[in-house]
Amino acid sequence: MAKMDIESLGAAEIKGYQDKALAGLLWYLMKNSRFYQDLFREHGIKADSIKSIEDLKHIPPTRKEDLQKRGTDFLCVHPRKIIDYMTTSGTSGDPVIYALTENDLRRLAYNEYLGFRCAGCTSSEIFQLMTTIDRRFMAGLAYHLGSRKLKAAMVRVGNGIPELQWDSIRRFSPTALIAVPSFLLTIIDYAEKNGIDHRASSVRKAVCIGDALRNTDFSYNTLGRKIHEKWPEMKLYSTYASTEMAASFTECSHGVGGHHHPELLIVELLDENGNPVKQGEAGELTITTLGVDGMPLLRFRTGDICHGHYEPCKCGRKTMRIGPVIGRKNQMIKYKGTTLYPPSLYDILENIEGVKNYFVELYTNTIGTDEILIRVGCDSPSENFEKAIKDHFRAKLRVAPSISFESVDYINKLQYPSMSRKPVKIIDRR
Repeated sequence: MAKMDIESLGAAEIKGYQDKALAGLLWYLMKNSRFYQDLFREHGIKADSIKSIEDLKHIPPTRKEDLQKRGTDFLCVHPRKIIDYMTTSGTSGDPVIYALTENDLRRLAYNEYLGFRCAGCTSSEIFQLMTTIDRRFMAGLAYHLGSRKLKAAMVRVGNGIPELQWDSIRRFSPTALIAVPSFLLTIIDYAEKNGIDHRASSVRKAVCIGDALRNTDFSYNTLGRKIHEKWPEMKLYSTYASTEMAASFTECSHGVGGHHHPELLIVELLDENGNPVKQGEAGELTITTLGVDGMPLLRFRTGDICHGHYEPCKCGRKTMRIGPVIGRKNQMIKYKGTTLYPPSLYDILENIEGVKNYFVELYTNTIGTDEILIRVGCDSPSENFEKAIKDHFRAKLRVAPSISFESVDYINKLQYPSMSRKPVKIIDRR
């Protein structure tokens, strides 16, 4: 059976495959991982006592703090077998070092190959890569490797520089863009200001990374809707990924969640106490990596809160799907009696005419509760505009954050610090 065939199997057959793979992973960790050796010893866990996915509940989850404190103790191979070093983005603390072997790079290529296939991509595709492939960034390299495995062509332009993006589109006629969605609005704006008919270009789809495009009911959020309205000929595909899982979830053409590749990851959605949530409830996405040599992870809590969807997809795949991320667990905001996640703030700001860009700051006030300051970049700040912004928030969320007007250039510098590989929209100072 080819690995790709797994996605069309029934739930029982997929579980049987994963139970067997889990047993192999546990023995590998017991033999090679100093961190998991210590964890198993501390909690009296024996590899042969974990016989199925259901038994994972007996193993304490791994957290990002563990990787930050004991990174080298997760390494399961001799350093000479490491082919590539990467780091996480560092948006929730110090970047985590992630080391990959030759086999891990092949796995990364296979994952992105599967993702491209979910997005309907074929060997005739010409991709234009609008994300960085350097700066220790896994995603750019993953897309490049996946494109090669698909036997498709790629134009590696990198991030930014709208003029160069359009020059490359004119020269190479790419059929698919790989980009952060908010940057798609930037190149659309550049095209409109420079007499470029973007709708008549060769581009027919965009594989999107970073920003969310959909609400939890799979309708377009404000960002997704704006892109679609301005470029309806371009089909948008959302992806969700993280460096630690070295894998991704990509939408198919039906747009009802990112498809899980069960040969690469075991997926759990957990509550605050580390127990699986009921189907239909939101939980923290927790993953166990399969097929990783360098730094395999067992029950790693990603910090992202989302829903799982388990009914078969119309595309024919029967694997579970991950819905849009509601928010990061450590970025949950308790503001004036209301529980919020940053994406709800972004969606409102994206929908206010006159807001050119923005940056959200979270901090703790003098009485120990959460405060929100939104720095808004605009051309014409005024008290009336501030009131209008706050009214939008009250209408949608019942509460209004503090607003500070700044220059568009200043906000742009906040969003793109020198070491950043993707836009930064928030800083948590709590």
